[in-house]
Amino acid sequence: MKLIIAAIKPFKLEEVREALTAIGVRGMMVTEVKGFGSQSGHTEIYRGAEYAVNFVPKIKLEIAVSDGLADQVVETIRTTARTDKIGDGKIFVLDLEQAVRVRTGETNEDAL
Repeated sequence: MKLIIAAIKPFKLEEVREALTAIGVRGMMVTEVKGFGSQSGHTEIYRGAEYAVNFVPKIKLEIAVSDGLADQVVETIRTTARTDKIGDGKIFVLDLEQAVRVRTGETNEDAL
């Protein structure tokens, strides 16, 4: 099993969700986060004063999938979330040691 963590632009969330559902992803966790990378924030003007925004809003997706689906999920997120502009995000793939469904006690791939 793999845990895929992706940081994407907020306006791409629904498009990515639809694409992942179409390939068979049955669930994901979504969190609103702030961070910076190459983008390093930006400046904004509020009531005539310019100020720096050091953290850029992003959406963090966490998706647990079987090993066989992981590459397809990564490629789907990569192509769907891409805008060809700086700040498109990152995708991380980690080995997932164990998963347990709380309601039934099912474990590992049965719990996904």
